Amino acid sequence: MIKIIPAIDLKGGKCVRLRQGKADDSKIYGDDPVVQAKIWEDQGAELIHVVDLDGAFNGKPAHLDVIKQITSAISIPIEVGGGLRTDKDIEAVLNAGAQMAIIGTRAFSDPKSLANVIDTFGEHIEVGIDARDGMVQVNGWVETTSIKAVDLARQVDELGVSTIIFTDTATDGMMKGTNVPAMNEICECVRCNVVASGGISTVADIISLKNLHKQNLVGAIVGKALYEGTISIEQLLQVQK
Repeated sequence: MIKIIPAIDLKGGKCVRLRQGKADDSKIYGDDPVVQAKIWEDQGAELIHVVDLDGAFNGKPAHLDVIKQITSAISIPIEVGGGLRTDKDIEAVLNAGAQMAIIGTRAFSDPKSLANVIDTFGEHIEVGIDARDGMVQVNGWVETTSIKAVDLARQVDELGVSTIIFTDTATDGMMKGTNVPAMNEICECVRCNVVASGGISTVADIISLKNLHKQNLVGAIVGKALYEGTISIEQLLQVQK
């Protein structure tokens, strides 16, 4: 089964969506992320993906109060990423009520410390790998590295991370479908669970991911299409199994 995971991206305390991760190409979809989280829960979501965009761009969490408000208002878990560069940042997000903390840039810049992070926080740690044309992007997607996404995926998998969230940044926010071959490549190169992100906007996209028949492909993050109303969680839930 591929779990449907609605996204909430936080910027200036509001719900926004970016196109291809560009900070200057955003659209506000709501002033109250807590209300939005409740909506996703009421519509059947079992997990919510929260990204602190200001944290990602500035290198430290910027929405801990909002995260705490969200987790206090709903009964389903949330996973949070964006600017978690230190153990203290991770601890702060988990103390705010997040079930999982997503490490991105740090997993690339300091992979040796990742083993210690996993030892400390266990299954509360997920690794976000963001890539464009197969190459890892960091620091809020503003820097493209010379490291292949599959190589980083293998490395963090060997260190014992339980889940990789793989985002194809070229498709993110574009509502033109996800990069299925890239998702397939990541799933094939690791043993850990993989969550697909970027461009997922139709039932057909979920079916395409299911047709890969990868047991470790366990989830799909959906954002802009839900906000635009072109697809509903209910429709996606009907094909997730």
